[in-house]
Amino acid sequence: MDKKTISKKFIDLLEIVEKLRGPNGCPWDQEQTHETLLPYFLEEAYEVMESIDGKDWDTLEEELGDILLHVVMQAQISKEKERFNIYDSLNNVNDKLIRRHPHVFGDKNAEASFHAKQNWEAAKHKEKGRSSRLDGVPSTLPALLQSQRLQEKASYVGFDWENIDDVWNKMHEEIDELRKARESENIDHVREEIGDVLFTIINVSRFLGVSGEDALRRTNQKFIHRFQAIEEELKLRGKTIDDSSLEEMNEIWDTIKKDDLISLSNSQ
Repeated sequence: MDKKTISKKFIDLLEIVEKLRGPNGCPWDQEQTHETLLPYFLEEAYEVMESIDGKDWDTLEEELGDILLHVVMQAQISKEKERFNIYDSLNNVNDKLIRRHPHVFGDKNAEASFHAKQNWEAAKHKEKGRSSRLDGVPSTLPALLQSQRLQEKASYVGFDWENIDDVWNKMHEEIDELRKARESENIDHVREEIGDVLFTIINVSRFLGVSGEDALRRTNQKFIHRFQAIEEELKLRGKTIDDSSLEEMNEIWDTIKKDDLISLSNSQ
């Protein structure tokens, strides 16, 4: 599809949203505000993540459209309030992309993605006039994601482990400290050490090029799949999970795990 056709579809979306918000529009759309749309926007963002995790490209196509709708709706509300409009947002992001990619649009060099991100973070820090390189990480981010972003920002200025062996050693050190805290039965100390263990595990995931948030989300999904499979198998045996032993549930779990590994091996 050519860019002119795409532009026409984007204009259509702008006009549809404008009509929905207009005098003869939809009552629900008319009463929405920046704040009331936030829960729906967050839901759409998670649906995008879910469709990518499941490699469901048809659903991803739909969900990206829903994200675009939210962007246009937020811009329309701002236009009505005479704050800014969609043109301002587009102009802002276009300028920012050029300004923060001097290795593409300027004379800077970036031999790898890490250096490209270094350039981006340095430019952003200067533009925003921030006092700390850790500024800009939203406090509302999920804790695991926030942890990884803080570590990344620190690494871009050289505050980082030299190699992953150092991180492995740190992880084992933190686990030992957690064991000692558990023995002390001091809940505040235990809480602190659990946080340190999690923070270090995120460091491991970052060194391996893996998003800790994504990894844990996938493990959660795997646990749901296997636990529900246990429930189904017990049902086939004429039992419920409440009247089954741990040994029986573990036996089914191990079988499901082996089947999953075989399926994964065959798909590769």
